[in-house]
Amino acid sequence: MDKQTISQDIIRDRFSKAMSQMYQQEVPQYGTLLQIVKETNTDYLSKHPDTFAEHQQGSELNRLDVERHGAIRLGTASELATMKDLFAVMGMSPVGYYDLSAAGVPVHSTAFRPITEQALLINPFRVFTSLLRLELIDNSDLREKARKILEARDIFSPRVRELIALSEQQNGLSDGQADEFVSEALKTFRWHSDALVSLDSYNALLEHHRLIADVVSFKGPHINHLTPRTLDIDQVQRIMPQFGITPKEVIEGPPLRHVPILLRQTSFKALSERITFTDSEEGKHTARFGEIEQRGLALTPEGRALYDQLLLRASASDTSNNNDQHQQHFAHAFAAFPDDIESLRQQKLGYFRYTLKNGAKLPADQNIPAHLDSLIKQGLVLVTPIIYEDFLPVSAAGIFQSNLGSEKNHVSSGNPNRSAFETALGREVIDEFSLYAEIEATSLNQLFAESAQS
Repeated sequence: MDKQTISQDIIRDRFSKAMSQMYQQEVPQYGTLLQIVKETNTDYLSKHPDTFAEHQQGSELNRLDVERHGAIRLGTASELATMKDLFAVMGMSPVGYYDLSAAGVPVHSTAFRPITEQALLINPFRVFTSLLRLELIDNSDLREKARKILEARDIFSPRVRELIALSEQQNGLSDGQADEFVSEALKTFRWHSDALVSLDSYNALLEHHRLIADVVSFKGPHINHLTPRTLDIDQVQRIMPQFGITPKEVIEGPPLRHVPILLRQTSFKALSERITFTDSEEGKHTARFGEIEQRGLALTPEGRALYDQLLLRASASDTSNNNDQHQQHFAHAFAAFPDDIESLRQQKLGYFRYTLKNGAKLPADQNIPAHLDSLIKQGLVLVTPIIYEDFLPVSAAGIFQSNLGSEKNHVSSGNPNRSAFETALGREVIDEFSLYAEIEATSLNQLFAESAQS
């Protein structure tokens, strides 16, 4: 057999598409979401044909069509370490640290995703991966019981472990091995209707926190949602009921803007699914749902600080469960956040890509860096937002809470513990700001190099 390895990007693309097919079979409403998003994006692009720059049109449309993010919740440090190795086969690295315990959710998380521009254009598949913090369970007996259950399970098939090791040894997988890897890896993310615990144990875990019950009670970390990307999330929110889907009350994240920033999300409520417990009792479990996202400009640390400040102020005074009123309230609060590309760029609130306009020639006798603003005003240099590829801690916690419920919440609100998370992971997480800064710097260096050659 030909052992020539194939690109990690190809493996990731195959896996994400196989995951999407699996989830459509398990959660039929997810297929309906894909239909809604496709129709909405087509309609939006017909009305806004200049959404993507001409030279980016093909690659951006391909990316939009395949883009998904998912989420899983793991129970032990060893599960997290092996998951890191599994995602590495597909060219996905851990980016960012998220502490959700401050919002009453007893996990901390990272996002596994591709990090190069080329890889992101091929398929920007990302998985928000959370690790349960058992130390936040107040009841010591229940905490110990949960620990023993988690330590006894193995969420990875023997063959996928072999393929992960093989990928490390030969620096990749062959075409046939990649197909087998996708098939074996999917087993980890499948839904299991047979629980690992009795009905009484499940109820005890549920009493403490729904998420604890979700992580501990099952054979594996079933993918709990997949999220396509739309260009008009407000339209999606409006029309979901026409397809028999009831969305959550409000869209999470920043309000509708001329220049979208960071991430906006909406979802439908989690499904109640039948499960069988170890004592043969039957019941229902609520965990898996559908979500839709709209992505915007990646913000600098200064931009993120302003966003967090305005979000905190808007959230503290928001009393509405009506999305229209909620959006109006947030729009008023975010009036202090500049909403045009030039202001955002001049105030260094976001990251941008700089490219030479097709057919344009830069003056050879000018210091291009010093005259950049003038060249932008002349239309010779184009400025486009760099898309935010990551997640928002507040949004993630809000989605978790709205779909899992927080009426039972006997957990400690722990402090962030990035070092403990990275110890469990087996490496440091990548700082997301550095990735965006590198993309911006690379585009400028390329622009200056082009000007020097002209």
